[in-house]
Amino acid sequence: MKTWKWGSRFLIAVCLPLFAVFSGQAGAQASKERTASVPPLDFLHIMQPIPASAAFHDPGYFVWCGALIKGGDGKYHLFYSRWKVIDGFESWVTRSEVAHAIGSSPEGPFVFHDLALPARGKEFWDGMVTHNPTIHRFGRKYYLYYMGNRGNGVVMSTLNWDHRNNQRIGVAVADNPNGPWKRLDTPLIDVSADANAPDALCVSNPSITQGSDGRFRLLYKAVGKQKPLPGGGPVVHLMATSDSPTGPFRKNLTPMFTFQNLAFPFEDPYLWFDAKRDTYFVIMKEMAGIISGTGHFSLVLFQSHDTVTWEKAEHPLVSTLELHWKEMPLQAVRRLERPQLMFDATGKPIVLLVAIDDGSAETYNVRIPLSEENPKERNL
Repeated sequence: MKTWKWGSRFLIAVCLPLFAVFSGQAGAQASKERTASVPPLDFLHIMQPIPASAAFHDPGYFVWCGALIKGGDGKYHLFYSRWKVIDGFESWVTRSEVAHAIGSSPEGPFVFHDLALPARGKEFWDGMVTHNPTIHRFGRKYYLYYMGNRGNGVVMSTLNWDHRNNQRIGVAVADNPNGPWKRLDTPLIDVSADANAPDALCVSNPSITQGSDGRFRLLYKAVGKQKPLPGGGPVVHLMATSDSPTGPFRKNLTPMFTFQNLAFPFEDPYLWFDAKRDTYFVIMKEMAGIISGTGHFSLVLFQSHDTVTWEKAEHPLVSTLELHWKEMPLQAVRRLERPQLMFDATGKPIVLLVAIDDGSAETYNVRIPLSEENPKERNL
């Protein structure tokens, strides 16, 4: 999470460079041929009006992130990040905890149930903060991936760099979404020991999927030490692979999703494999709105057949900074981030989850219904 401001003159300067990892024309043509029998994904087309019950608030807390899964109990389990409003928004990096709410349908309402990943002591790598949850079922077990950190514990009105630079990625495992969750004593994805590596400073924003080959691919946000500390940079994304959801993961240290002359183009990736289209997709938050053409924060879609070479999807714009409510007027918001999806039993996306800051006292999670059977006209 980061607040980013863009000047119009700077936008003009960065519109010209090509996206660093897009495939060439031959790769794009092969992609089209392989998916010609299936309509391309178009989130603006399949998004449905949002019922009021699909907004989740936890009174007295900032709510961020949001990952949803259906359990064997027939209930829907929402995992989210929360921290006290009294501590200020930037205290996500020093006070966040992954909480768990339960509802009877994806639209809600949801009710707080317990803390899935509470603080457990500074002696642990993730002992003071848990954040960025994403939930999956692989085989008979549930896997809750997240960012954890520890540090000096000082709550600040600005970002606490000690905690930020201790961000690492972990996973907790349980037999059902109610836990108990077994956490690891070491990170699943740690920073690289090489000071010149693109993930030498910190890692966060994990997203994982299992491909048709059975292997697990984990995409994550990474920060290097090439730029001045404590902030470091640039901010890039890296892919790691494993034969097991609990690792060990082998990193590919070639940065993905980069723009020339732009130190922080994207964050908040959500990666999945679409078996029907035989394609990997990623939704990301775009900082400058270059791919989307909006000129500001937006969610955009990329696709790949190997998770190495990526191209923007045929319909790259997923969402602007607007919420289309069923019973309320169109709502413009300040931030719409942390995209995640929930799928039905056939692998079709049925809910898009996003974190919302609309300028009010508390932030919250919204679950946007999706329906490929009941598409609406594109309205840009």
